[in-house]
Amino acid sequence: MESYNLVSLAGIPLLLAFAWLCSADRRTVNVRLIASATGLQLLIATFVFLVPVGQKVFLFLNDAALELLGCATAGTTFLFGRLALPPGTTNAQGETSLGFFLAFQALPTIVFFASLMAVLYHVGLMQRIIRGFAFVFTRLMKISGAESLCAASNIFVGAESALTVRPYLAGMTRSELCTVLTAGMATIASSVMALYVFMLRDTLPTIAGHLISASVLSAPAALVMSKLILPETGEPETLGIVVDPHVERASSLMEAIINGATSGVKLIVGISALLLALLGMVELVDLILRAVGGRLGGLVGWEMEWSLRSLAGYIFYPFTIAIGVPLADAGAIARVIGERIVVTEVQSYRDLAELISTGALRHPRSAAIAAYALCGFAHVASLAIFIGGVSAIAPSRTKDLAAVGLRALLAATLACLMTGAVAGAVFTGGSVLGIG
Repeated sequence: MESYNLVSLAGIPLLLAFAWLCSADRRTVNVRLIASATGLQLLIATFVFLVPVGQKVFLFLNDAALELLGCATAGTTFLFGRLALPPGTTNAQGETSLGFFLAFQALPTIVFFASLMAVLYHVGLMQRIIRGFAFVFTRLMKISGAESLCAASNIFVGAESALTVRPYLAGMTRSELCTVLTAGMATIASSVMALYVFMLRDTLPTIAGHLISASVLSAPAALVMSKLILPETGEPETLGIVVDPHVERASSLMEAIINGATSGVKLIVGISALLLALLGMVELVDLILRAVGGRLGGLVGWEMEWSLRSLAGYIFYPFTIAIGVPLADAGAIARVIGERIVVTEVQSYRDLAELISTGALRHPRSAAIAAYALCGFAHVASLAIFIGGVSAIAPSRTKDLAAVGLRALLAATLACLMTGAVAGAVFTGGSVLGIG
């Protein structure tokens, strides 16, 4: 197991080197940012995985998230009855589950968690937590307070995180805008996190804690990858200055709950629409690939599966090995990680759950690393959502956002892989946090 840990540890500088090779300006390298962000990730991961107190905190957060998820299902069972019962469960009336239904069991939990976050914002608790993270990022890495604040808020919220830096967007440098997009795509919102917990909790009992720690780890990873791929060459207005989050508070607690629920419903509609459209489009492309690629393969003697997922798996195979996934599982995990860029992380997490439940993975660390590496919105559809969302807030920066978009997607993808590598570097199968 230790040799695999060393592979994951060695994968971190490899990912950083690849990001530098893709840099828009290789001569400008913020060494302090790289060292501090990477060190912070390893420190957090060591605390969570190896320190007894950290493990207790991890398990507390995991149990608390599962308890909250239980509260979230109260509304779904009331509305949808047996359709909302998870597989293998029975309700008070003695009715058994009809199986797993994403639309009736997992997606509705988003509404509850979106409302909960709105309440935490209304009472002022979330602003204090976000400002604390932003303070650490700004002071430790010597970057602008605005991008630190945005990265910190993305640990907890999604596309709406740009609202916390709304007053600063118009004056941001291109590098800062790239960081805003990268941080958004390299992390996941707490409301959507509940969806993945629901999908994976039977196969990965501690998945809630892992996703919480992954989201925290991905914030500094997003900062370092963004600054490597598009280094800062301008003069940020808030460089080294800690800024307060901009929040539009509701007038009452009930209004906060209503606004949160409404946002949750919109998010569900957006996720559902993306899945319907993207999965259909991917199937269409796969149909063409099978027809054209099959004939081409027959002519040259290539025996392979012609699909976007398999092609993405080939592309991500070396990265999967680099982050410490054992060779026996590298092909399957590479496919799961690679497919996210076209079919979103929702489908990837479902496929990961299937791999685990069917016993297709030979090593527990493979599932752990994949769970961390998938913890982000790093896909094409999300790029469009974030560019559109930030452009709506700062219309004058639309051209700049479009120009840095693909770089931000690459940075976010590498940030997620880096988070997986950090988890792999400290993962031990005998830990109380072990998966399998």
